[in-house]
Amino acid sequence: MKLSWWKVLGVAGVGGVAATGAIIARDQRQRAQMSPEQVRDRLHERLAEAQPPPDQPPPAA
Repeated sequence: MKLSWWKVLGVAGVGGVAATGAIIARDQRQRAQMSPEQVRDRLHERLAEAQPPPDQPPPAA
């Protein structure tokens, strides 16, 4: 029994779609369990981590 490359590619594609769907579903479940205040606090924490302190210049590109 010989497998064609397109069959292997198709199976890999289906697996990739299923994995992506599982990751998205998990992320949405985590967000659904958080209250709006928790979401806001988390966003503020991420913003503070992303911004350099005011006394330091931004990193050179």
